[in-house]
Amino acid sequence: MNGMLDLAVIEDPAVAEVSLDPVRSRLLAELAEPASATMLAGKLGLPRQNVNYHLRALEEHGLVELIEERRKGNMTERLLRATALSYVISPAALNGVEPDPSRAPDRLSARWMIAVAAKLVRDVGATKARRRLATFAMDGEIRFASAADRAAFAEELAAAVTSLVGKYHDEAAPRGRDHRVVVAVHPSLKHDDEETERTTDAEGT
Repeated sequence: MNGMLDLAVIEDPAVAEVSLDPVRSRLLAELAEPASATMLAGKLGLPRQNVNYHLRALEEHGLVELIEERRKGNMTERLLRATALSYVISPAALNGVEPDPSRAPDRLSARWMIAVAAKLVRDVGATKARRRLATFAMDGEIRFASAADRAAFAEELAAAVTSLVGKYHDEAAPRGRDHRVVVAVHPSLKHDDEETERTTDAEGT
């Protein structure tokens, strides 16, 4: 039995397909704590045989693991738990059609930003399982009064990052290690905005 991960990055297309099933996604969420098929069937309002079917698929693909087996009368109850608290599907699971930032290097393009973010997930996800990484990230919000202010902020931010890269980058360092720097600014989406977008999409169909 392995320790539960905080985050698992899914790179296998077959595992990604299994995890995206709505019932299986719900089971993974419920299995943050060990549970049996009978316990889960009661929570989800599904037949135990149906739950068992989905649990077998999740277990076969390494998304859940056996924690304990215990006798209950004439039956053996299997307690399962998810292998991670959260899962992210890596763009590597898309088998060659994942976003590639080199195809359209336009820093003002939303498509390019998503491609850069996809590369971040792919790179960090590929190495995270093998060793602890030295990483740093910032997340915050800023409210611009105008589009002109936003443009000015982007220009100053780019200049500051370029200056820092120039200060600390050492191409000749014999034991140096390359690091990728990703900085993004995009509109933040609140819960109310999500509801509005879903309503708009529904009305437009």
